[in-house]
Amino acid sequence: MTETLASLTSESDTAETDRVVARPAWHALKRAVEAIRPAQSEDGSVDFSAEGAPTPAQLTREIDRVVAAVQELAPLLPHDTAYHQALVADLRRWADEGFGVPDFLDSLLAFHPATDRADGRQHLVVFPMYTQNGNPDRNLEAVVLRLVWPDWLARLERERFDNPMFLGITFEDFTPGYDTNSAVLFPETIAVREAPARFSWGGIFCDREAARFRRVVGAACDVTSLRLPEDAAGLLTDQERCQQTFVLWDMIHDRTHSHGDLPFDPFMIKQRQPFWMYGIEELRCDLTAFHEAGRLAADGHPQGRDVQYAMLLDRLFRFPVTGARVRNYDGLGGQLLFAYLHQHDALRWTDNRLSIDWEQAREATARLREEIETLYRQGIDRPKLVHWFKAYELVS
Repeated sequence: MTETLASLTSESDTAETDRVVARPAWHALKRAVEAIRPAQSEDGSVDFSAEGAPTPAQLTREIDRVVAAVQELAPLLPHDTAYHQALVADLRRWADEGFGVPDFLDSLLAFHPATDRADGRQHLVVFPMYTQNGNPDRNLEAVVLRLVWPDWLARLERERFDNPMFLGITFEDFTPGYDTNSAVLFPETIAVREAPARFSWGGIFCDREAARFRRVVGAACDVTSLRLPEDAAGLLTDQERCQQTFVLWDMIHDRTHSHGDLPFDPFMIKQRQPFWMYGIEELRCDLTAFHEAGRLAADGHPQGRDVQYAMLLDRLFRFPVTGARVRNYDGLGGQLLFAYLHQHDALRWTDNRLSIDWEQAREATARLREEIETLYRQGIDRPKLVHWFKAYELVS
């Protein structure tokens, strides 16, 4: 059944005065956070003996401003009352204890944005944290975001792709840690005294992903003279459609990390492996999303074909040319996909022009997914080192 790209009603249909970022208190909060951040060390603590460091009294006044702003904005967000109360307590304790290594475990445990996902719902999030692919230091950050949870996506999650911790999100505004390439909000990045027994949410900013995709893929098509099918080209001119594409792709990809024949810890947090193993895992999840998107398209979901176009183009173009050049496992996955499609004549570079046979690309992508799934299934019966070497044979 064909469905529309957006919900008919959502919490985003709110008056301008109900937007957190429209309130003066939000701007006061941002200024206070931005005054605190430069004084912090890599671990989030403040060294008051450092040259140019503020005094404890000066930083405490900034914390008071953050607290006052949170308390003023909190009534706009009754679903986060418990979190904001715990946040205020964590901020005050950090100041009272002399701005050592921050510990915001209590407020992290009180934040449950995935419990009741509603399209357009606002959240005001303040934590000391690093931003993945952005700022590596655990600075205090503040971000206002909205959930992307249209009815069609909620139905797919409920009926086909259960992922109770997943959050599709968009930016409303943010402090400098997100003025970077970071497109995620993950609880494991937050400064805490000990990791919780389990995490209950994880957010991906589909608006940043979509904008980045449109910019990079558009430029890549110009450079390589690649002519896209009309429906694929439409993704590059429609930010909203592109966001809806990425939120579906993200939901399926994220779920796949813990599904299938897995010869290792799903997220590879508890064990270290060679970087190519991470590249294969990310590619496996994308290839699974590609496969599931094909099934969705066959069932009449227009977002399915969009996910297939987005996955191929993002993997082929953006991943290999962005990020660090050392052990870039996302880039490796893109290079592997490019090489595989080229070797199977689904992708051709002739006369300095790139061309893609899209039907053949879908068939070749399915074969690559099967090869990786076979590698994983056989890896369950192999010693770890043998599994790694077999994976290396695949990528080399």
